[in-house]
Amino acid sequence: MTAGELAVVLAAVLCCIGFAALVVVLMRVLDSLKALRGEVESLRSETRPLLAELSSSTAEARATMAEARHDLDRFDRVLGSAEAISGAVAGGSRMARAALSAPVIKTVALGTGTKRAVRRLRRKERKSA
Repeated sequence: MTAGELAVVLAAVLCCIGFAALVVVLMRVLDSLKALRGEVESLRSETRPLLAELSSSTAEARATMAEARHDLDRFDRVLGSAEAISGAVAGGSRMARAALSAPVIKTVALGTGTKRAVRRLRRKERKSA
């Protein structure tokens, strides 16, 4: 056997060992992938109900938010109406005060003056009697 033939045999043996090692590594990778697929399927089966529940909760939250938004809009309209009514009443109150204050003051003054006059007349009648 010559050195060239020995090198070829040695290279062939090394290639066979390398190929065997590669086959072992690929088998381990294949086993790991099978285990990973099983775990992924298990994770999917566990998360599907959770996702369905999350979806229904999200739909309920959307409905609640829409209802709250509608109620808030309605409350805003009611508040605006109350402000308009308050402004109208305040304006009417000011007008009533301006319109009635002078006659009321004059009526009270007339009543007070009449009362004083009656008292004086009674005093004079008592003194003269």
